[in-house]
Amino acid sequence: MDAVFFDMDGTLVDTEKLWFEVESEVMRGLGAGWSHEHQENTVGGSMPATVAYMLKVSGSDRDPGEIARLMLSSLLDLLATGFEVMPGARELLSEVRAAGVPVALVTSSTRAITDAVLDGIGRESFDAVVTGDDVGHFKPDPEPYLLAARLLAADPARCAAIEDSPNGVASATAAGCAVVAVPSVLAIPEAPRRLVVDSLKRVDLAALRALADS
Repeated sequence: MDAVFFDMDGTLVDTEKLWFEVESEVMRGLGAGWSHEHQENTVGGSMPATVAYMLKVSGSDRDPGEIARLMLSSLLDLLATGFEVMPGARELLSEVRAAGVPVALVTSSTRAITDAVLDGIGRESFDAVVTGDDVGHFKPDPEPYLLAARLLAADPARCAAIEDSPNGVASATAAGCAVVAVPSVLAIPEAPRRLVVDSLKRVDLAALRALADS
């Protein structure tokens, strides 16, 4: 196995509930509501895509850049008060690191949000970091994972990616990676070279190696 790639939101850290809080607050300011069904349409997506969807739902003509800045500021405030690491994520990350396997963080979140999370969990845990600011095409496009593989001089076909959303799974699969899916908001079906689990507590280094070799 050449490398392991971790998605961030909903996979490594439990930020989906923070995103929901921020999105709900912003939508109230736009004079509209926000439900878990709405969140299902944005999970695993980029900030521009989320903002575009929110403006469409609300019917607002507010500047997308203004809404994105408001969301970023609100989420950073929440992250500063603390956040939870997903069950089993820290242990799996430590096991992979201890074995000397290169690790990258691959997220659609902005660099500012990613830095806030890395400040809390330790940026030394990752040999490379790919954010939404580093790519021209977001998940489900394969570009984020292909970039991570290049940064680590890894063959994507010999890598395992860990994701929680259909967009993320599609991105990693299109790049050629084996995928561990831990669904958070939306269900993810079984597929070749894909392991679907309800918690990273059910995944260890041996499982990742076996999946990457399949």
